[in-house]
Amino acid sequence: MRYDAVLNVNGTDFPVEIEPHRSLLSVVRTELGMPGSKEGCDDSECGACMMLLDGRPVNSCSYLALQADGRKIVTVEGLADGGELHPLQRQFLAQGGVQCGFCTPGMLISAKALLDQNPAPSEDEIRIALSGNLCRCTGYQGIVRAVQAAAAEIA
Repeated sequence: MRYDAVLNVNGTDFPVEIEPHRSLLSVVRTELGMPGSKEGCDDSECGACMMLLDGRPVNSCSYLALQADGRKIVTVEGLADGGELHPLQRQFLAQGGVQCGFCTPGMLISAKALLDQNPAPSEDEIRIALSGNLCRCTGYQGIVRAVQAAAAEIA
C-alpha cells in the first residue's frame, strides 16, 4: 500500500506516493533524485544521512518519509544558492574539512543547524554539535576550523 504525501525539499513541493516503511533518505535519494545525503550505517550512528527537518538535524536513514509529509526538509543540495556555495561549503574546501567526502553532507547539515541556532559557537560547542557525525579521514581539525571560519564569514 502507498500513501500520498507532499515533501517540501529545499523549498520545492514534491507530491509523492510512499510505502509506509520507506525512509526519508531512500525517498529523497531515489524518488527525488537528490543523492547528496549518504547512506552510511543505516542505523543512525554515522550522521552521513543528516537532513534538516523544520530546521533541526535528523538522521534521515531512520526517519520515515511519511513523517516528513508537509514539513520543511533541507538537504545538502539546498545549502548552495544557485551557483553560489554556502559559506560552510566554501570553508570546508578552504580549511581542509573534506577528504573522501562521504561524511561531508552530514557534517555540513549539522554545522548549518548549529550556526542557525548559535552564530558564534566555541570550539567545544562545534565539537558537541558534530558529535553525531563520524569521519574516518580528517581527524576533525579541518572540519572544526571550517565551521569557525564560516561563522566568521557569515557574521
